[in-house]
Amino acid sequence: MWVSTIMNNAPRYRFVCTLTFGDIYGQIIVWLIVLFLSLATALGLMGASRPIYALVCVGLVLVLSLPFLLFAFVTTLINHIEFSEMDAASSSQKLPFANQTKTMSSQTVS
Repeated sequence: MWVSTIMNNAPRYRFVCTLTFGDIYGQIIVWLIVLFLSLATALGLMGASRPIYALVCVGLVLVLSLPFLLFAFVTTLINHIEFSEMDAASSSQKLPFANQTKTMSSQTVS
């Protein structure tokens, strides 16, 4: 009985993600520039008859830059997540199961 009372009186939250492509566009452009520079370096080393160094250079740039790119994406995503508390009137209108839980809890009590 007390669990249903807590659940009925608990505030409801709305989850909104406001991330758009424009928020991460700059990060993608910077990473592509780094990638193309490493490929240009690799081609330069390949032409200098050092193919092992070319492969190591590209691999090193990819392995070292990917975690930074992932960190930038994840932190940008986390910064664009919003939780806002909904009032009781709007939460019962937007959630169709809110009225069902009230009737179910009254049925279990009786």
